[in-house]
Amino acid sequence: MKEMNKSNEMADKKWGIISIASIPLIMTLGNSMLIPILPLMEKQLNISKLQSSYIITIYSVVAIFLIPVAGFLSDKFGRKMIIIPSLIIAGVGGAICGWASWKLDSAFTFIIIGRVLQGIGAAGAFPIVLPLVGDMFKREEDVSASLGIIETSNTFGKVLSPILGSFLAGFLWFLPFFSIPIFSIISLVLIIFFVKKPKDDEHALSFGRFTKNTKQIFSEHWRWLTAVFVIGAILMFVLFGLLFYLSSILEDDYDFTGVKKGFLLAIPLAALCIASFTAGKLIKDHLNRMKWIIFAGVVLAGGAVAATILSKQLIYLLVVFSICGIGIGAALPCLDAILTQSIEKEMRGTITAIFSSMRFAGVAAGPLVTALLMEKNVGSMVLLFSSLCLIASMLAFKAIKPDKDNPLPDLEPALE
Repeated sequence: MKEMNKSNEMADKKWGIISIASIPLIMTLGNSMLIPILPLMEKQLNISKLQSSYIITIYSVVAIFLIPVAGFLSDKFGRKMIIIPSLIIAGVGGAICGWASWKLDSAFTFIIIGRVLQGIGAAGAFPIVLPLVGDMFKREEDVSASLGIIETSNTFGKVLSPILGSFLAGFLWFLPFFSIPIFSIISLVLIIFFVKKPKDDEHALSFGRFTKNTKQIFSEHWRWLTAVFVIGAILMFVLFGLLFYLSSILEDDYDFTGVKKGFLLAIPLAALCIASFTAGKLIKDHLNRMKWIIFAGVVLAGGAVAATILSKQLIYLLVVFSICGIGIGAALPCLDAILTQSIEKEMRGTITAIFSSMRFAGVAAGPLVTALLMEKNVGSMVLLFSSLCLIASMLAFKAIKPDKDNPLPDLEPALE
C-alpha cells in the first residue's frame, strides 16, 4: 500500500508537472523562435547581421550572469516567489519588443532593452525549475521521470520554435515578440493555481552561510560537480553550433526558408526530444545508470559530429544530426537528475543555477564560434566539436563515480 501511494504521487501532481514544464517551453520559444526570422528583422529594422545577432546573444548573456543570483534568492525566499515575478518580467520584455517594432521607426534600441528584460525573466524562471522539481517529490525515481519531462518540454520548445516563429512572422514580422507575453501569462496562471508550495520552501539562508556552504560543497565535491557543469556546457555548445550550421546549409545550399526550413530543423530536435523523455523514464533513481547513459550519449554525439565531414547530402546530414540529437537528449536529463538528487535542498537552487548558467554559456557561444569557423573551414568546426565531445566523455567516465549502493557522496554534512 505504501508503494502504491508513492506511485500515485506523480499522478496527483500531474498538473503541477505540466505547469512547471510550461516554463522551459516558453523560455525556449522566447529565444529560439527568433532565430529563423533574423534575416527578415535585418530588412525591417535596417540593421546588420552583427546587430541582429545581438538580439539573440543579449538574452543569453544577461541570463548567464543573473542565474546564480536567482538560484541563491530561490534558496532563501522560495521557488515560487522568484518564478512568478520572473515570468512577469519576461512578458513585459516581450511586450516592449513588440510595441517598439510596431510603433517606432528606430526600434532596435528598445528591442535590445526588451530582450534584456526577457533575459532577466529567463534567469529567474527557467533555472529554478530543476530544484523545484526536486523539492516536489519524495521518491528520486519520480524526480528523474519529471526531469525527463522537463527536458522534453525544453527540447519540444526548440522543435516548435523555428516552425512557430516562421509561421507567426508570415502574418506580421514582429508578431513573435507579442506572443511572448501571451505565453508568459498562460504559464503564470498555471504556476499560481497548480504548483503548490512545497513544505519548508523557505530557508533562513544568510549570504554568509550561503558562501560558506558553497565553498564547502565545492571543496569536497568539486571533481564531479565540475564535470557535470562542463559536460552540460559542451552539449549545449555543440547542439546550438550544429543547429546554426544546419540552418546555414539548408538556406545556402538547398534554398529552404521559412516554415519548410523550420520543419527540417525540427527533425533532429524531435529525436532529441524523444531521447530526453525516454532517458527520464529509464534512469529512475539509479545514478550509476545515469553515468553510463551520459557517457554513451556523449560518445554517440561525438561520433555523429565527426561523421558530418563525410557528406553534405541533405538526407545524410539529417540522419547524422538526429543521431547526435539522440545522444545529447539522453544525456541531459541524467545531468539534471544527478544534481537534484545529490544536492541538499537548502543549496539545490544555487548549484543547479550554476549548471543552468553554464548551459546558457554554451547556447550563447555555439552559434558565434560556428559562424567564425565556417568562414575558414568546416573541418575545423568538426574537429573542435568532436574534441569537446571526447573531453566530455572522459569527464563522464573519470569524474562521475557513483557507488552502486551509495550513488554519490551525501552532501548533507557540508550544510551543517
